[in-house]
Amino acid sequence: MTRRILLVLVLTLAALVPAGTASAATDDKPAVLLGWTQPNAASTNAWNAARLNRTPWQSYNFDWSTDYCSASPDKPLGFDFTLSCWHHDFGYRNYKAIGAFPANKGRIDDTFYADLKRKCATYSSIVRPACYSLAWTYYEAVHNFGSLSAVKQADLNRASALMQQT
Repeated sequence: MTRRILLVLVLTLAALVPAGTASAATDDKPAVLLGWTQPNAASTNAWNAARLNRTPWQSYNFDWSTDYCSASPDKPLGFDFTLSCWHHDFGYRNYKAIGAFPANKGRIDDTFYADLKRKCATYSSIVRPACYSLAWTYYEAVHNFGSLSAVKQADLNRASALMQQT
């Protein structure tokens, strides 16, 4: 009887005490990234909530750094794309860190475009078409040139040749 009670107590403690927070975070990191890089508002809102309160996510060692819209303006014509660019950087940097970037690049780029369109929808209908046009341009830039590892050397050579002709 005592042995049975002791066994129940040990099994209960084992179930209640996590085996290792860092290990669990490492195992869950791809699932969390997947949840935060979907092209819908709920996914973006979840990522933004985590960005604003990073404490619960510290064990995941996410890279929250950003250069916003890289070499492009963060606020082209006054349209504020900074948060969309940060979300995009987050996806790129963290998928690269876990070695899963190529398989996820397309979705991260699609999420970026969805974020930009949601941002554009907040502007007046008079200027919204210009915002959507810029959003498409930004999307095309990252889709085609978002990572030099995703660009073929032949494409870079062709672009360089075109630049020298002008």
